Amino acid sequence: MIYLQYTRNAAASGGRSSDLIRCFTTGTNPSQSQESSAEKSYKGHSMLAPFTAGWQTTDTNPLVIHKSEGSYAYDINGKKYLDALAGLWCTALGGNEPRLIDAAIKQLKTLPFYHSFWNRTTKVSLITLVVSLFLVSKEAPIIDLILQDLAKDLLETFTARKMAKAFFVNSGSEANDTQVKLVWYYNNALGRPNKKKFIARSKSYHGSTIIAASLSGLPPLHQQFDLPAPFVLHTDCPHYWRYHLPGETEEDFATRLVNNLENLILKEGPETIAAFIAEPVMGAGGVMLPPATYFEKIQAVLKKYDILLIADEVICGFGRLGEMFGCDKYNIKPDLVSVAKALSSAYMPIGAVLVSPEISDVIHSQSNKLGSFSHGFTYSGHPVSCAVAIEALKLYKERNIVEKVKSIAPRFQNGIKAYADSPIVGEIRGTGLILGTEFTDNKSPNDPFPAKWGIGAYFGAQCEKHGMLIRVAGDNIMLCPPLIISEEEVDELIIKYGKALKDTEDRVKELKAEQK
Repeated sequence: MIYLQYTRNAAASGGRSSDLIRCFTTGTNPSQSQESSAEKSYKGHSMLAPFTAGWQTTDTNPLVIHKSEGSYAYDINGKKYLDALAGLWCTALGGNEPRLIDAAIKQLKTLPFYHSFWNRTTKVSLITLVVSLFLVSKEAPIIDLILQDLAKDLLETFTARKMAKAFFVNSGSEANDTQVKLVWYYNNALGRPNKKKFIARSKSYHGSTIIAASLSGLPPLHQQFDLPAPFVLHTDCPHYWRYHLPGETEEDFATRLVNNLENLILKEGPETIAAFIAEPVMGAGGVMLPPATYFEKIQAVLKKYDILLIADEVICGFGRLGEMFGCDKYNIKPDLVSVAKALSSAYMPIGAVLVSPEISDVIHSQSNKLGSFSHGFTYSGHPVSCAVAIEALKLYKERNIVEKVKSIAPRFQNGIKAYADSPIVGEIRGTGLILGTEFTDNKSPNDPFPAKWGIGAYFGAQCEKHGMLIRVAGDNIMLCPPLIISEEEVDELIIKYGKALKDTEDRVKELKAEQK
């Protein structure tokens, strides 16, 4: 049974009260005391849980996942769930992949840790990516070690344009934090101390650290955190269905948004704008695809005003969209790229910043003048994470993951989009193996359901009841299954989605009847 409770939160919307929907999926009402001892032991746990409301910790038992196999996850009670979000947009190769596990164990037995500071590093980090130690001379003998390794192979895999170096991080948030520092360092080296502002987009997501959250265009990441930072500007969200004008084509919509971007650049002064950051497909903001001609026109404006382009490939990279990178799909020629998540299929934390030759040359020269490139993390290029990433990259190629996604994506996309006629569905949108559904009344972006109804949360709870895990954000829900998902599992996903949708349609009918 699904239980909903509502509470008023005066701080959630900049001082305006808003409804928070409490969705309970346990078999009993949370006000009742009849709970299993296993469930009771986790209520009120000691973890300050990320992206979780306080009441969820105190009033409910968390869903505790015990193990994973392939496209499935299992909770501590043995219930099986189709993991339709690939963990958190990241377990591209599914759960319990033996080769990734073996790679980690082998490396743990050999060298569980060493750092990459001061021209010291590990062989395994060098053979994952071109290590980002700009302290090392271009002529240093260490280069001989990487001529035939996976570093060169990975950089060649990024075919949108040539990349020269990579900087190791532990997450997408750290990657995007590093992007800002690199760009500032670069512009300072070129004698452009005022060229420091960044433009991101409304509803984008780039991480949750101070800088990455500032770049993100999602208000909950800013509220009560004194964000965004003043050097970050936000321009229009490119969601055609929600924001286009009557009669406006996708191409016209893209032109209007790019004109708005250019006007923002001129208002602030092109000499102050350092970079523009964008996800090829916006992920956590609701799975929003770029309108036709959007990135072509964006890139022309950026080039006109000498503004760097950062591609955030944290979700899109390594086959998610049916191309190895989102940049390949949308013909994006970035100066810098952020990757993480599927780089190791999330078996170990690792991410990276890919740096173009033009930027890496400047950083190399400047670090020689200053004596070092003074940025890095204790776990940059962690040997165990790198070992797993090496094996993940091998698996993507050996199993031809990109072609597999291209093959199975129509079954996935068409199967879910067959529900688009539902009276509670405003839009279903997606590409490759990523998809979003937005619930609205009257199939209109201008007619949202009352927030207190919690339609998205209710749908998510029904999915969980039927044995499927998804992402819920307000009345948007998102799907991002493992890239190894089979045709039979896609069919199962579609059936479970349909059952949850029917349950949610019935719930909307009940709520509307109560209003009369």
